[in-house]
Amino acid sequence: MIYTLTLNPSIDYVVHLDSFKTGITNRTTSEEMYFGGKGINVSLILSELGFENTALGFVAGFTGDAIKEGFGGEHIISDFIKLKRGNSRINVKIKAGEETEINGQGPRIDEEELEKLLTKLNKIKDNDTIILSGSIPNTMPGDIYEKILKCVTEKHNINTVVDATGDLLLNTLKYKPFLIKPNRQELSELFCIEVKDEKTTIECAEKLKSMGAQNVLVSLGKDGAMLLDSTGKTHFIGVANGKVLNTVGSGDSMVAGFVAGFLKSKDYGFALKLGAACGGATAFSKGIANRAMIDSVLKQF
Repeated sequence: MIYTLTLNPSIDYVVHLDSFKTGITNRTTSEEMYFGGKGINVSLILSELGFENTALGFVAGFTGDAIKEGFGGEHIISDFIKLKRGNSRINVKIKAGEETEINGQGPRIDEEELEKLLTKLNKIKDNDTIILSGSIPNTMPGDIYEKILKCVTEKHNINTVVDATGDLLLNTLKYKPFLIKPNRQELSELFCIEVKDEKTTIECAEKLKSMGAQNVLVSLGKDGAMLLDSTGKTHFIGVANGKVLNTVGSGDSMVAGFVAGFLKSKDYGFALKLGAACGGATAFSKGIANRAMIDSVLKQF
């Protein structure tokens, strides 16, 4: 079983306008709503690829009810914990030439509710996979990802994936995650250098590998992606051709595609191709990509 974790899911309200001006009433030309959160995005792509997965996390209030009841798919088990107080956040994405985001804070998660999550994690078995994605609510302890990995790796031999930034990522490396996925900017922030070429990208990936990461997948935006795999081999892949409609969830889609590709083939080259295809497919879609778009983009690699 694959488990995804979204500690602070959202309803993403996407509004399109011809132009946006502050201080006046702006009217949309169209709008959409999606269930948001990095782990949720990963679950959706895994489902499109036919991989059964369980979505874990916290929801609260009427917005949380909407997420818990509405989020799912043919291969997704929704197993969110309902909080006693607050509301799950609504994030507003304003698309009017430039893209502006207003992200909500989300509900408070107390120690008792956190223990409920750790109890759910006891169901994880050998050879399962857990994917920890995104930032954490500011009401949660900064070592929460460490606690989770300690909980799941002490008893079982499982694959762990961490897609996070800063200390939240660095502090998990001692648990030797199977995969981490920083981007070029995040590498620059981690090591306080400007990462702008192949040489410095590889050097940073090697540092992360020496600190414990088994595989380091670096998304490079318009330049594609680089993988430093567990054998020490470096792989590069470009980007597919297509019209970019959406940047939200592309990195999460790459993570899902890579994990699915490796579980299916045990081949890093194929995993990288499927990851790149899923990331590109979401970039070419209004929301998270469907299987038909993924298959179409995969043919380019």
